[in-house]
Amino acid sequence: MDLGIKGKRAIVCASSRGLGKACAKALSEAGCSVFINGLDGDRLEATATEILNATGNVVVPVRADINTDEGRRALLEACPDPDILVNNNAGPTPKHYSMITPQMWEQALNANMLAAVYLIQAVLPAMRERKFGRIVNITSAMVKSPHISDMGLSVAARTGLTAFCKATSREVIIDNVTINNLLPERFDTGRQVFMAEKVSKEDGITYEEARRKIVKTIAADRFGRPEEFGNTCAFVCSAHAGFMSGQSIQLDGGSFHGLL
Repeated sequence: MDLGIKGKRAIVCASSRGLGKACAKALSEAGCSVFINGLDGDRLEATATEILNATGNVVVPVRADINTDEGRRALLEACPDPDILVNNNAGPTPKHYSMITPQMWEQALNANMLAAVYLIQAVLPAMRERKFGRIVNITSAMVKSPHISDMGLSVAARTGLTAFCKATSREVIIDNVTINNLLPERFDTGRQVFMAEKVSKEDGITYEEARRKIVKTIAADRFGRPEEFGNTCAFVCSAHAGFMSGQSIQLDGGSFHGLL
């Protein structure tokens, strides 16, 4: 399918690896010029080369910390008027609610809510003026189902972002600017390596056993593939998705128990 976004400019945050990288590659495959972002310069350059070789489209690596004003400014200077913005950022380390400090709250809110809000505020005026804009936030399936107490920092910050974007989406849709959220769970990325190692240590089992234990919590009985996530992101950013906004779309292998 032609997604109708060939030649569009896309900023994809935290995209040197994992789900961000998958989104950047899918958007590049759709014909976008992509501006990828990360902190590790070598990994960022390697990802840019990989995507360029795979698609032949423009890939610009921007080494910047989006948790800072300077980092966000560097990203927007590299791509002043993006047509597409994919917000993504590493989540906080899981921490039991009784152990959360004020500093941890500040860090989580800055990384998983405010950094995205500031970028959205920066890009919306030009998107509205051009009558095209696609904003996608990569959040978490636990925004809809916060069932693990150790994930309270992440859930609280990402839910705040979801609320801000829902309210904003109702105003900007008239200008063909959409804001949606993708809610992943159990995709086979470095995050699952971390989680399997954590389960292995806590339960006294092997890494492979921990992986199998996690998989058994997924209705599909497998981990998600990053390219599945990336292709969904590309469609949500497409010209065909202009009537869908303010939505939180779960990609969790069918594991969510609720109706909505």
